[in-house]
Amino acid sequence: MANTYTQLYIHYVFATQKRLRLFHDYAQKELYDYSAGLTRDLNCFFQCIGGMEDHIHLLVGLHPTLSVSDFAQRFKANTSRFINEKGWVIGKFNWQNGFGAFSVSQSGLEQVRDYIAKQEEHHGNKRFIAEYEALLGKYRVKYDEKYLFAEPED
Repeated sequence: MANTYTQLYIHYVFATQKRLRLFHDYAQKELYDYSAGLTRDLNCFFQCIGGMEDHIHLLVGLHPTLSVSDFAQRFKANTSRFINEKGWVIGKFNWQNGFGAFSVSQSGLEQVRDYIAKQEEHHGNKRFIAEYEALLGKYRVKYDEKYLFAEPED
């Protein structure tokens, strides 16, 4: 792809199926390390990752040969396989259908990195669904509430 120059930063949000709380300290570190390597293997530029037990935020510089959806599909498939091979869940792990993906300008990178790094702080007083709706609002994404990530079952 000679003479192709791009700067495509995407902030992804992925939630576990049924928003199960699966990524505790030991699993988070392994998942985050694996995710960084996977992102690089997909020829993308890994920026940062963070999250909570039931979801992750990932900031990447997307390679121009991958669409936003292609990256998400490959990321979810490979991380699901990794999690299943680790045996972190009883049964089969899956991410929820869909994902959030938001474009980030060069000037906004530091703010998004900081936001992702402070996930525990954000969730000290805000549930995931409120955080996600706030992101959708910030990026002016129209949505139907019935298709948002499902809340965990009690």
